[in-house]
Amino acid sequence: MKAVVLGATGLIGTSLIRQLADQTECTAVTSLGRRQHFADLAKVDEQIIDFDNLSAHAAHITGDVLFSTLGTTKAQAGSIAAQKIVDVDYQLNIAKIAAENKVPHYVLVSSSGANAASSNPYLKMKGELEDAVKQLPFQRISILQPSLLRGPRQPARTGEIIGQIIMPLFTWLPGLRKYRPIHCDVVAQKMWRVFEDQTQAVATYRLDEIFDA
Repeated sequence: MKAVVLGATGLIGTSLIRQLADQTECTAVTSLGRRQHFADLAKVDEQIIDFDNLSAHAAHITGDVLFSTLGTTKAQAGSIAAQKIVDVDYQLNIAKIAAENKVPHYVLVSSSGANAASSNPYLKMKGELEDAVKQLPFQRISILQPSLLRGPRQPARTGEIIGQIIMPLFTWLPGLRKYRPIHCDVVAQKMWRVFEDQTQAVATYRLDEIFDA
């Protein structure tokens, strides 16, 4: 099978591509990103793309599955509006191209608490993306909703480092268990597992189900 990975230089994307490279069933991986990151992996075809001119890269958005792990933060983007361009617009536009190219399976990393009606801008944009991609004509759609991610993020984000230390201390409290941190490798493993096993047309995997990868 051939996989396409969007956001391959991020925490989950990096883990996913290295796991895909070890899967004998996966014969080719196309990485869509702004820079090269996997020169040591012969199986990976790295495509440097212009996110503002995605139609020029449509020929590379083909295969058996599109894994979408793209994401940024308000601090990195500069504003909520700029973050939404990355977290919603770019992902949705690439998903539309994949659907047009008859990619059968779409696997999206969203967020715990994603809801288009949320008053939280981040959770709102994640929910809006989920709702939009569910309307696309993929044979199967898988949505994963992890919480705070653990792993070797570069560069390190101070707030997330603190969260990785503090949050596990509080997740025994009622209502907080669904926000306990999860390692990027576990999320990547679950992405491969749902590609292999999911039979439903649309399925959402919340945190406990991802931990069961």
